[in-house]
Order: sequence, then structure tokens, then C-alpha cells
Amino acid sequence: MTKVITITSGKGGVGKTTTAINLGAALNYFGKDVIIVDANLTTPNIGLHLGAPIVPVSLNHVLSGKAKIADAIYEHESGTKIIPSSLSVKELRRINHSKLKEVSKKLRKIADFVIFDSAAGLGEEALAALESGDELIIVTNPEIPAVTDALKTSKVIEELGKEVKGVIITRFKGTKNDMPIANVRDMLELPILGVIPEDKNMSEALAMKDALIHTHPRSKAARAYKSVAAKLAGVNYKEPSLMERLLGK
Repeated sequence: MTKVITITSGKGGVGKTTTAINLGAALNYFGKDVIIVDANLTTPNIGLHLGAPIVPVSLNHVLSGKAKIADAIYEHESGTKIIPSSLSVKELRRINHSKLKEVSKKLRKIADFVIFDSAAGLGEEALAALESGDELIIVTNPEIPAVTDALKTSKVIEELGKEVKGVIITRFKGTKNDMPIANVRDMLELPILGVIPEDKNMSEALAMKDALIHTHPRSKAARAYKSVAAKLAGVNYKEPSLMERLLGK
């Protein structure tokens, strides 16, 4: 059964798109057929992150009725599939955001997992992505402003009659400036699906136009994303030890 997951956040800059890409890549790593959809139409980044900033057919064309969804799917060299949105401001015109639900229904037939990278905040674009997902995941940083915005987002999701699968905390440094994980959980009253540590390799992965789990698979952040993906996919995951890696296991 296909799972449609919307990755959302109360504010921008918390690592939402990075999370969508690396969760998708990690699910693909576990043998799942994955499609990552850039539902952030105003400021799309999926294509930029994965080396496809400009494509002949984008999600914008599909939502405006100019193309079929199958024509907007592109495959990254890793095997992960993406549906980018257009960088053109002109393509934002006459877009019917409510059609995102139709896109969701059609993609269910061709993938194990569909991941919507929503727009940040709670505008029309973001709400369309929230309504299109079966499982909603909130991304936040361990900081009061970000967690407060995440709380607002969870309340809006509740009003939509949806349920939050859980929270992924990104850019965790483990310093006294970070909110304790327990405090984040208590404030949001939601399960913590995973904690992604701050990782200097993230910027290098972006420059390489690939997911961190491909460019730096043994990094702490990559392992953390694999752990979350394993939970979502219902598979057992244990990172090989140094000795196992040396023996090629």
C-alpha cells in the first residue's frame, strides 16, 4: 500500500527540503520505489538540490492542466524519482493548488512512497500539500521560535482533521543552546521520529547535487535519516560496524 507523506514546517530554513530529499533517498536505499514531489511552488528547491533546476515538464504544468503527471517524473542517478516545480515566476499563474490531491491519487498507483515537500508556513500552497498527504511529518530545529511555529502547524493540521505522524528535529548540536529533546516533545505533545545532528557535510552534498546519504553515507546525519526511513518503511536497520565494513558485510 502506497504511503503519501507530507514534510512540512512552521517556518523556512529548518531543513525541510533536506529532510524530504534524504528521507526519500533513504527509503530508496531500502529498496522502496520513491517519488519526491516539490510542492513548494513559490520557492522550489528539490530540482536545485538534485541537479535538475530546469526541466521540460514540471509540476506547474501538471497543475495548470498542460501536462500529464507521468511526463513530469524524472529519475535521479540513485534511482530516486522526483517531480520538480518550475523556477519561473510566470508558471505560478493560473495554478490550481487543489489539484495537488489529484496528483497524489495518481502517484499512489506507481510508487511505494510519495513524499511531498511542502511550502513553509501555513499559506494556500502549504495547506494544499497538507491535505494531499496521508501521514504528516513536521520538521523543526531545537529552538524556541522554530518549535513555537511547529506547534502552530500541528494545531492547523489538527483542524484539518489530519494526524501528525511525528516530528523530526534537525540541526541538533547538543549544546546548552539547544532545547532538550524531551522539552520539544513535551511542548509539541508529539512523538519524535528522529534527531538529525548538525553536519558540515550537508553543504558539500548540496554542492554535489545529491542526497547526503549518497555523498556521505557514514556521516551521523545520514545514519540518522536512514534510521527514520527504516521506521517509516517498517524494516530493520542497523548500521554496519567498522569490522563489518572492512569485511565487506
